[in-house]
Amino acid sequence: MSENQLFGITLSPLSVRRLENFRANRRGYWSLWIFLFLFVITLGAELVANDKPLLIRFQSELYMPVFSDYSETTFGGEFELAADYHDPYIKELIEAEGWIIWPPIPYSYQTIDYDLDVPAPAPPSSRHWLGTDDQARDVVARVLYGFRISILFGLLLTFISSVVGIAAGAVQGYFGGLLDLFVQRFIEIWEGLPVLYLLIIMAAVIQPGFFSLLFLMLLFSWTGLVAVVRAEFLRVRNFEYIRAAKALGVSDTTIMIRHVLPNAMVATLTFMPFILSGSVTTLTGLDFLGFGLPSGSPSLGELLNQGKNNLQAPWLGITGFLVIGVMLSLLVFIGEAVRDAFDPRKLFS
Repeated sequence: MSENQLFGITLSPLSVRRLENFRANRRGYWSLWIFLFLFVITLGAELVANDKPLLIRFQSELYMPVFSDYSETTFGGEFELAADYHDPYIKELIEAEGWIIWPPIPYSYQTIDYDLDVPAPAPPSSRHWLGTDDQARDVVARVLYGFRISILFGLLLTFISSVVGIAAGAVQGYFGGLLDLFVQRFIEIWEGLPVLYLLIIMAAVIQPGFFSLLFLMLLFSWTGLVAVVRAEFLRVRNFEYIRAAKALGVSDTTIMIRHVLPNAMVATLTFMPFILSGSVTTLTGLDFLGFGLPSGSPSLGELLNQGKNNLQAPWLGITGFLVIGVMLSLLVFIGEAVRDAFDPRKLFS
């Protein structure tokens, strides 16, 4: 693959220069690869941490409990109930006529270990690499699932809020006048509201869930890019090529999307990693306060809260702090590299 191609796509000289500037920021470049590696692992968390085996061979037949549910009778048990693969009786039945392949961590985020030698929270051991929480659930498993849900939540919120914010800023900047005046005053009032307190109140009234929490946070997160996009549209709308397009009868929608928006996207892309880190931080804060995801969900904020409530188990707070600190640091470093990649002073120097 040549230097001006990426995944088979031919890049313009400007895109090649931006890619070179991104790679020149070594901290951000390697942070991107580390982040992608961690994210890919957590996307397949069910294959890494699960209380169901990956593969079972029983009586010359193969079963994949990680993808399908099987009853005890499938393996010679007595009840038509979902098989508990940690039950010694079921293990003996399977291993008598086959074998079992377990994930590296044989616990899911909600699996309770009833066979602990010490009261929960149990310290790190060969059985639980980072110990357990106060409900005897494996910390590594909860970190893997919590990392995934935090990033997916942040990515989805960043995407939707960016679409709404870009659309609002584009309409304001392109048409201007009274529309711009009234929308700008509304945004100033809206941004002056105590967001965290309102989110706590609304989360206490509405049944918390992934999408309900996403909607509540979207109400206040869409304003982040409005000012940047609005300023770019105000600057570009009076350029000669925009006036020429209007004179030729090109519709306002086409001008906004094809001729003005690409200029605004340069500044917008530099802000997105920081919006993502802010979204993850807000979700963590709500979970820490108990107003976030439903109880029992794998949550990094809930892990921090357990560390606060169980000072005799320092591994809980230390693990939560390190995971969140590494995650946010990687996102900030990536954001700095993206900012360098689109910096016009470095593009044309």
